[in-house]
Amino acid sequence: MSGRSRERQAKYQRIAAELRAGIETGEYEPGQRLPGENDLMAAHGVARMTARQALALLQAEGLVEARKGAGVFVRDFKPIRRLGVERLARAQWGSGRSIWAADIGGRDLVVDSVAVTEEEAPAAVAEILGLGEEDRACVRRRRFVLDGEPVLLSVSYLSAELVRGTPIAQPDTGPGGTYARLEELGRRPVRFREEVRSRMPNAEESAHLRMSSGMPVMLIGRTAFDDQGRAVEVNEMVLDASAYVLEYNFEA
Repeated sequence: MSGRSRERQAKYQRIAAELRAGIETGEYEPGQRLPGENDLMAAHGVARMTARQALALLQAEGLVEARKGAGVFVRDFKPIRRLGVERLARAQWGSGRSIWAADIGGRDLVVDSVAVTEEEAPAAVAEILGLGEEDRACVRRRRFVLDGEPVLLSVSYLSAELVRGTPIAQPDTGPGGTYARLEELGRRPVRFREEVRSRMPNAEESAHLRMSSGMPVMLIGRTAFDDQGRAVEVNEMVLDASAYVLEYNFEA
């Protein structure tokens, strides 16, 4: 950045840039406490609000996290590289592996807050799945926690009539998950469509993902289709944007 560009930056942005550079070069290591508001005020000759804005900017970027009564610390978390194509290949779930195994390696993944219900699907989802007015959906709600950090909320919708009485209607769907069970039902997914967008989280999402103020979420909507072109699952996911890199590998 040129000197003139730096002059145009607000003071809190310049302070944040210095701290960010320190994180990137390893001066401040994961888990290490950053200089506090009083330290920044003394070092840069700024007001408390300016120091606070600098730290808040780094929090919004997902680089640091505030711990009540302790200070602001460099976030000790390795982003997840979500392999958008490889993870959905039949070679993955068809062999009994979780599609998450393609993303996390040997890291510690826990699926908690699992809830499976039968209920009326949202109108848009019902239309995609071809559900009639009297038809119910099997709804699977889950939260994914990686290395102790909640990273994703997921809600899956399937035809209740199709999956009633099968492991899909249970919290644990078994090896290979939902897609392996759909194959056993003769409705194997052969094509997927994903749509990705972003927005700010609502209060419930922020609470469940324990997100820092100002951090957006990514929304991924995935539809799985069988060999007749019929939608067999709609999955709506909310991801902590600071926890993910989305990677797609495909031939030209």
